[in-house]
Amino acid sequence: MSFKVVQHPLLAHKVGRLRDESTSIKVFRELVDEIAMFLIFEATKDLPLTEKTIKTPLEETVVQEIMGKKLVLAPILRAGIGMVDGIRRMIPPARVAHIGIFRDEETLKPHLYFFKIPTELQERHFFLLDPMLATGGSANFAIDKLKERGVKKITFLCIVAAPEGVKAVTKRHPDVDIYAAALDRELNKNGYILPGLGDAGDRIFGTR
Repeated sequence: MSFKVVQHPLLAHKVGRLRDESTSIKVFRELVDEIAMFLIFEATKDLPLTEKTIKTPLEETVVQEIMGKKLVLAPILRAGIGMVDGIRRMIPPARVAHIGIFRDEETLKPHLYFFKIPTELQERHFFLLDPMLATGGSANFAIDKLKERGVKKITFLCIVAAPEGVKAVTKRHPDVDIYAAALDRELNKNGYILPGLGDAGDRIFGTR
């Protein structure tokens, strides 16, 4: 397992704009989309390649293409949906799964309300998507459900992570790599990331 904060000046700039409470819904949504592209670029840098011969308009040549596991994007609803389109522009053939989780307001425990994933699970590499890694409860729950169905390869992508969430996921799922655009200071008593960026779902979809 590895936890990595992706470093790039453009990415740092975009995360800063994302944090700003004055950023509009439209711009916030665009920033999430763009940041997701940076994250998937880093998270897929070690994908295996194979060679094949093609014809250009001028001659035959050998090119490279991705081989191995088929890729699946698995957003945790609802905020994770905001990360899908940017990644699909980088990986158009990727399948898209959906994992719906809600937290009981009294017990604070996660519950599954929607789960739709492709078949041939052992052959697929799942990228679990959620802008926020706070307590790690939703991420661990989603990873549990994927593994129960037989998924073998999972990578988790988030925009902002709290140390508590990173610790929780790495302890429970040491085989899952985590990529984040920022590691924040801590969680407050209500489980919100500080300094954070607010409720990502509300800011993406314009709800409260």
